[in-house]
Amino acid sequence: MEKEPDPSRQRNGVAGMLYGEFTDTLNDKVRYSVSLTESALTIQRISSSPGRTKVVFNLTDCIGCRAYRGSGSADVGAYFTAYFYPFKRRWMSTGVARQRVEQHFRVALVQDPLTNLREAERWAHAIRDASVQQAPRREGVTYLEVQRPCRVMILVNPHSGRGQALQLFTGHVQSMLTEAAVPYTLIITEHQNHARELVRKADLSQWDALVIMAGDGLLFEVINGLMEREDWQEAIQTPLGILPGGSGNALAASVHHYSQSPPAWNEELLLSCGFMLCKGLVGSLDLVSIHLASRQRVFSFLSLAWGFVADVDIESEKYRHVGAIRFLMGTLVRLATLRVYQGRLAYLPVKEIPKLSKGSIKTHHPPSTPQHPSLCSSLPCRFIPNRSPNQNSHRNCNSTHFNQNTLINSSNCALTNKRTESPSSSRTRAPVDSLLPGLDQPLPETWTVVKEEDFVLVLAIYQSHLAEDLWTVPGAMADDGTIHLFYVTAGISRPALLRLFLAMEKGAHLACGCPYLVYEKVKALRLEPISPQGMITVDGEMVEYGPVQAQIHPGLARLIYG
Repeated sequence: MEKEPDPSRQRNGVAGMLYGEFTDTLNDKVRYSVSLTESALTIQRISSSPGRTKVVFNLTDCIGCRAYRGSGSADVGAYFTAYFYPFKRRWMSTGVARQRVEQHFRVALVQDPLTNLREAERWAHAIRDASVQQAPRREGVTYLEVQRPCRVMILVNPHSGRGQALQLFTGHVQSMLTEAAVPYTLIITEHQNHARELVRKADLSQWDALVIMAGDGLLFEVINGLMEREDWQEAIQTPLGILPGGSGNALAASVHHYSQSPPAWNEELLLSCGFMLCKGLVGSLDLVSIHLASRQRVFSFLSLAWGFVADVDIESEKYRHVGAIRFLMGTLVRLATLRVYQGRLAYLPVKEIPKLSKGSIKTHHPPSTPQHPSLCSSLPCRFIPNRSPNQNSHRNCNSTHFNQNTLINSSNCALTNKRTESPSSSRTRAPVDSLLPGLDQPLPETWTVVKEEDFVLVLAIYQSHLAEDLWTVPGAMADDGTIHLFYVTAGISRPALLRLFLAMEKGAHLACGCPYLVYEKVKALRLEPISPQGMITVDGEMVEYGPVQAQIHPGLARLIYG
């Protein structure tokens, strides 16, 4: 709780902290004393009754504040509104989740409207500045100050998940960005690889962050579009944000988990990711380079799967209209006709550790902070009005702190990359995979070759969650420099496999003692399917079937998370 303001302080002045007395926006007879410190906003109703109620809002939960004039010419007062998203108890279930809270105040110090507006602006500015400094921070990670406002490109796939991504954006995220004064351009994708083509050609100097409102597949497109650019080394440093709008929403669930917040799903998860986007902290994101049989190379942020997981992911597409439950339906269908795949698997361990026999696998819990030092950078934000005549700006006329938003329904020539590359440029096309020999070359002796050749599934994952409700790697971090390799060998029963996935909802699958489940931390891997038919997925997207190998590149990209 904050200290009571000293009565000797100058009213509405600054003497160690900001203090003022304001009226209720609906009832002039109700007055509040308001004090602002570097960490909290304290509000107390002024009354003659003893034991006055005091409410303290932590500025860590604040995303913005705006000042504005009254709606009528007869109103000489000015107003400021602060927007908070604190953790509060859920209405209909146990636990807590972030919920929106507004605090409104009317400033009427004098009869001069401009003087009152300047005072409201002073408070709004002070609250915004203090809230930026109080962004949620994880222990062991250093954050730099975030500059505002940021120019954000938001890519929405209107067909992802249940086809409600655009409605979710307008119903939840749009107002948050307005409250946080984040200017954005909304682009609705029209076909597969639209986002990939767009970011490959875009002039990224116009944007401070790229945000995806869809499932994980759209981010896969964006990352690979960035990596296909001539200036990929600079382009991949563009901070990436994720807002859950698909069925699986694995990265969104992982980002929420990394913030050390209580579990959240559906719209609560969207609110949490929107909150982190508005706070704007940026950290490192590992990417995995994957080589396919055709020599095509793709970059992955989430997973590489073969067997049961890939089958469920692709075969459940027909149930997309039901949302996230599609994966449960797909799991039950695939369990009914459980398949076994033949193939060869090898990997390069993170470090030499004593091998444990099957059935005696122990759950590995890495520390809550990354294994290597992580210096999170701020968004390099600056506001430059978009001068394209084809884009319509929308400004809040009542607000003295506005954001400029644009809607684009298709590719726009204003987004074209205008940078010219020198013919003598010696930039490499992509990072070198120093740990991987050619797919047709033998593996080094430092690699471990799995003896078994009959598998139910092979899953390489580099985030904590495989879906909103599948906590696959409890100790994983976005920048831990590790591929978490799981495989299940033939012989497991259908009930045992179902129990594994049910236990995964709480991250308890490694504690089941299943003799068919193996978990290893690796830096690189190679998979060579022998079965003539099957499916391989990368970040939930089906790729060509055949030999594949992968290597992790720690901290190659940038991700917005708390």
